[in-house]
Amino acid sequence: MDIYEQIVQLRREGRRGAVATIVNVRGSIPSFRTAKMLVRDDGSIVGTIGGGCVEADVWQAAREVMELEKPRTLSFDLNQDPKYDTGLVCGGTLEVFVEPILPPALLYLFGAGHVAINVCHIAAQAGFDVIVADDRTSYASKERFPAAREIHALDFDEAMRKLDPNESSFIVIVTRGHRDDMRILRWAVQTRARYIGMIGSKRKVIGIFKTLQQEGIPPHLFDRVHAPIGLNIGAVTPEEIAVAITAELIAIRRHAETELPHMSWFLRNEAGNGVDETSKAQSCCDEKE
Repeated sequence: MDIYEQIVQLRREGRRGAVATIVNVRGSIPSFRTAKMLVRDDGSIVGTIGGGCVEADVWQAAREVMELEKPRTLSFDLNQDPKYDTGLVCGGTLEVFVEPILPPALLYLFGAGHVAINVCHIAAQAGFDVIVADDRTSYASKERFPAAREIHALDFDEAMRKLDPNESSFIVIVTRGHRDDMRILRWAVQTRARYIGMIGSKRKVIGIFKTLQQEGIPPHLFDRVHAPIGLNIGAVTPEEIAVAITAELIAIRRHAETELPHMSWFLRNEAGNGVDETSKAQSCCDEKE
């Protein structure tokens, strides 16, 4: 199988992988310079970098690389380490570069109002493939969302039946009404999406959360939910809120290591009904959608 065709196929299927490439060789090894091996997310491989213990170590590193989404360079001294003396190697040293193969970052954007327009524009520039859904044909259009990969002018229930987010997907809920937000959130927490965010004040979020719990939605399904959505940067206007939302999407996508100033009531699991200033701003923009 052609390794490059397999990489393309892997990304089309929304799956992860890692490619290992021999980048430096000294001495004699049982392979050739630039040899490549693809490790898929199910552990299967395409190609080889020579077999034996080296390949086993690279396979393990590839699993870690695709999980952390960060490349690594591995060095092997086949002369000094006795574990590589298996008869499969001829001595020498080599370096192997292992890089992640990631599916496109799909952003499912529910709503087509002021905040949604700006989120689509900024998120697309940041490398997200944006899929817009709204039940208003006059709003969900290519004219309003030129950067969107797909636009679905459908009833939200129909759109939810049609769409199937995978583990690398992001869902942003910015519709014009609490009722629509709640039914989309009900569906979203039961998908495989990596991230779910919903706009609105803390009071609205708490009300929706309690209602869904009363319906029997398990609390642990809300672990991925960020609500109120976005990083707390004091955003007020739709444009600023879109920046805050996209910044949070990037932080999740890139596994930001610093503690993030989340506004999420779900993540903090705070009690009470207070409303902070940023969530008030989100509520105002929500009502304009």
